[in-house]
Parts: sequence; C-alpha cells; structure tokens
Amino acid sequence: MNQKLTREYLAANAENLSKLVELPSDKIFELPEKVLQFGTGVLLRGLCDYFIDKANKKGIFNGRVVVVKSTDKGGTDDFNEQDGLFTHAVKGLENGQKVEEYIINASISRTISARSQWKEILACAKNPEMQIIISNTTEVGITLLENDKITNNPPQSFPVKLLAFLYERWQVFKGSAKSGMVIVPTELIVGNGDKLQEIVLEQAHRNGLEPEFIEWLENHNYFCNSLVDRIVPGKPDQEICKEIEKKFSYQDDLMILSEVYRLWAIQGDEKIRNILSFAAVDSGVIIEKDIEVYRELKLRMLNGTHTLTCGMAYLLGFRLVKDVMSNNYLSKIITNMMLGEVSLAIPYKIDPKIRDRFGRMVLDRFRNPFLQHKLLDITVQYTAKMKMRNVPILLQYYREFGKAPELFAMGFAAYLQFMKAEKEVNGNYFGECNGEYYPINCNFAPYFYEAWENFDLDKVLSNRSLWGEDLTQLEGFSDAVRKYL
Repeated sequence: MNQKLTREYLAANAENLSKLVELPSDKIFELPEKVLQFGTGVLLRGLCDYFIDKANKKGIFNGRVVVVKSTDKGGTDDFNEQDGLFTHAVKGLENGQKVEEYIINASISRTISARSQWKEILACAKNPEMQIIISNTTEVGITLLENDKITNNPPQSFPVKLLAFLYERWQVFKGSAKSGMVIVPTELIVGNGDKLQEIVLEQAHRNGLEPEFIEWLENHNYFCNSLVDRIVPGKPDQEICKEIEKKFSYQDDLMILSEVYRLWAIQGDEKIRNILSFAAVDSGVIIEKDIEVYRELKLRMLNGTHTLTCGMAYLLGFRLVKDVMSNNYLSKIITNMMLGEVSLAIPYKIDPKIRDRFGRMVLDRFRNPFLQHKLLDITVQYTAKMKMRNVPILLQYYREFGKAPELFAMGFAAYLQFMKAEKEVNGNYFGECNGEYYPINCNFAPYFYEAWENFDLDKVLSNRSLWGEDLTQLEGFSDAVRKYL
C-alpha cells in the first residue's frame, strides 16, 4: 500500500512529484491563519479553498484556513493525518477542449472539532490576522434555533456558534472597529448573508448581549450574500482514484474531483475586495455590489434547461447528462432551447453577449465526460423546480414575443408525461419507461397520479396552486404542449 499524502511525504518525494504537479512551497506552511471555515464539505474544498490555495501559491493572499467540523465522526482525523493536504483533480471541458489538472491543496492549516475542541475555536478569535469566516453548513444550517445559548459548549446551531466567536472577538479587542470580520456564507439560500445576519442579531438579543456589542456587530462586521457554482461530486470513482494514486505513488483519503467551471459571486465593495484579496487570482471569484445577474443566469440557463430536458431525455432511454449531450439530435434541441428560447426570456436585464457566453459554458459543463450526473437526480421535486425556474421564463417569453416557445412546450409536455405514475406503493409513486419502473420523487406526485386517470391538460395548466398562474391564459401554449403529449 502507498504511503499517505503528508507534508513529510511531499518533502521526501519532491523531485519526482514536481514533474507531475505544482507542489506547495515550505513558505506556505508558515503562513498565518486568516480564515475560519465552518464545514469540511467538498464544495468548500473544491471551490473556496481552491481559490485560497491558488492565491497563496502566487504570493497574493498569504493566509491559511482553520476548518471547524461540527462532529467528532470521521474527517478531522483524515485531515490531521494528512497535514490538511488533499489532491484536487479538475476534469472537464473548457471552450470545447478537454482539461485535466491535478492540484495538491495546502490551504488548510488544521481541522478542529466543534464538539470536543470548542475552546480552541474560540481562541482563534484572538488572532488579529483572522478576518474572514466562510461556511457551508447546508441550507438547514442557517436557521434560528430556540433556546440556543452562546455559553453552551458548544452552541448547537451554526448562527450561535458564529455569535459566540464574534462575541469573544469583541471582548478580546475591546470593540475595535478593525477587529470586525467579513462573513461569507455559501449555503444555497437566496440572500444567505442577509439571512445569517438577521438570525445572528436576533440571537444576540435573545442571549441578552450588551448594546455596545450589538452596535459593533451591526456596524463593523460584513455579512456578504454569495452564490457558488461548481460541480464537486466528491471523491473520484475507484478507477480514477487508483489511476491518480498510481501516478503520484501516494494514498489520499481526502481526494476530490471537480469540473473546470467555477464561480463564487460575492456581494461587496472595494473594502471587501481588499480583504478577500484571493479574488485577484482567478476570474471565477466575482465581487460586485449586485450579484443577482449571476443568480439569474444560473437559475434560468443551467437549472432551467436541465429541468425542461431531464424528463424528455429519461423517457427516451438516457440516464446521464453527458450521454444526452453525446446524442446529436438531443444536443441540438438542448442548445437551441437554451440559447434560442430560455436565454431570450430571462426576467432580468442582461447583456446578450454575457447570456450567450454563459450559455456556451453551460453546454461545456453538460458535456463533461468525467461527471456522472444522473437525470433522475434532476427530476427530484420536479414540479416545484418547473414553477420556480421555468414559469417566469414562459411568462417573460410571452411578454417579449407574444407566442408559445416551441421547444419549451416540448420539454413541458415531457415533464407531464414523466409525472404519469403507473403505480403507487406505500405512498411512493412510480412511472414506467421501456418496461422498467422509475421513482417520481415529487410532492405533487399524488396530484398527477389522480390527474392522469382522466387527463385534462387545460385543467392542469389552469391550476394556480401548481404554477401561481393560469397558464391557459397564454394564447397557444396549451395547443403547443398538447402536440407533444
């Protein structure tokens, strides 16, 4: 068995490894800790820590990351055994060309368990160079938990853990304006920074903290909304792992795989940009006062196109996104739908060149031969996704062009067909495709199970509880959909 990836292993094998991959210099391991990161997940490591590591290697940010793990189970031992090092395989397409890159990420200085090492985490508040907090505690992490106290060891919820850290910092630095933090949550919630700030402030009041602290919290700490976008499935499959470990002659239990595309859009001004100086190293980090354009592009062109085409592709016998894109007929439909219909009806003013460039990047991502992106995964909560992502596109298309978008109607019809359950077992619904049953994981599966017994398209389209609108009022849409059923 190969030796584990460690700092000692790198030093002993530097000559051979340096021919294969860019190695972190000894200086990087001496850099001060500047970031407190809540979460060890692959998205944080494959995106945020990727940018920090890249900047450190170019001598720009010059700071390392302290990672907070919420439990003692797994993870911390792996990180500490490997000195925080992990291999990041970047594989995919960029401008139609295959990209394959391997990185040894050295951004993490140490990993601490919130459950058993809470005092060590609070001790980080005393470090004047630590100015940044980032998090990905999943969407349920940013919630207000009743009766959570900063005196708990540790507090139960992430917002109160954060509050306890900030309160410790305020005490240590006696409320200095310079001691405030830049806090960038990456949880997939619209307005994640605003939401986190709202909960932290509410918990500060509930915990009976001093008005002076609350004034410092509000005026000298910056909660930034952010949007992250990179597919990081996690550890590569066994075959790719073996190939990489054979190539580098070490074992890496923390190895991750990601696509080439990366986006971390952060709402902020010049002051934020100066503190988050790692942004200068990669165009994938965007710091602007308005990041809504990036949310709209992703929601409509990437997520919306996926939603309109996943059911159709599945019913035609495909199972993975990359295989759909290898089919010339379907690839053309998806390209024309995205660039010729969806792109033209985003309900937000966006430069056509930006829309087109983003769309072509998305198509590259769909074609990525290294990612096993399952169509069935995209169909989860199909109806809610159709309503949120695509109905606004449909309404805007009618405002712009006054007619039904043809390929959109085809995709919508396929969605309705996919939602046709052939059987129900213990409250679970299943459709049928080529003699095989598939799960319909959607809260509206019971509604469609009944609707398909005596299907009335106009009745479904006029159901405002489904769409928030009466879609039969859109002239010609019902007929356009009916053609494909």
